[in-house]
Amino acid sequence: MKLVRFSEAAAPRPLVFFLSAEEYLARMCDEELFMVWRVPPTVILGRNQVMEAEVDMPYCRQEGIEVFRRKSGGGCVYADPGNIMVSAVAGGNDKPALFARFISGFAHFLRNQGFDAWPDGRNDIIVSGRKVSGSAFYSIGRRNIIHATLLCNVDLEKMQRAITPPAEKLLRKGVASVRQRVANLSDFAPVDTDAMERAVTGAFCDGERTFSVQEIRAVEKIMEGYLDEKFIAGHRSSGKD
Repeated sequence: MKLVRFSEAAAPRPLVFFLSAEEYLARMCDEELFMVWRVPPTVILGRNQVMEAEVDMPYCRQEGIEVFRRKSGGGCVYADPGNIMVSAVAGGNDKPALFARFISGFAHFLRNQGFDAWPDGRNDIIVSGRKVSGSAFYSIGRRNIIHATLLCNVDLEKMQRAITPPAEKLLRKGVASVRQRVANLSDFAPVDTDAMERAVTGAFCDGERTFSVQEIRAVEKIMEGYLDEKFIAGHRSSGKD
């Protein structure tokens, strides 16, 4: 896969810039591409989630935590600079096999880094029974987008305050709280997030592709849909798991 880079130096970009970049690559490019990105404190809702049931909005406003919605399904995610976000864009009709291969490959990468990491269910990777990575998937025609988290040094207390899933959802997972279910890699061994980011790109990428200024402008145009208040609130969605 080719690692995607951006031609413009810029202040830290919001999460929806990278969601829009994924979508642009899926719509406009035929190559297999890979992005690695990190964002300021942000909550990301799955396509069909109810904001009021999943997010403590007063707390997020108080702490300056942004809240956005993605076009893939799955659960609510908290990200900050201690959470490495990865995206893979690839073609293929056998979508379950593509998704499973990505999850398996990501777990294998973590084992090579010294963590006892294994896929758990369809979307997650666990270390010692604790979730360190979650993934989601959607398609645009024959092109597929997979995005995943990798919790390295995330502020888990903020995560627990910001994300408030219904109690019955946690009970189905067999846990009492978000904090009980998830863990940072740094809970198991010392982790330098910058070094881990370099390791991820080294493991998955064998070339580079740079966005031009014109392409970044096209990405910013796609961003307008993600920033639409109705979309964030959950009144409009597109994409297919």
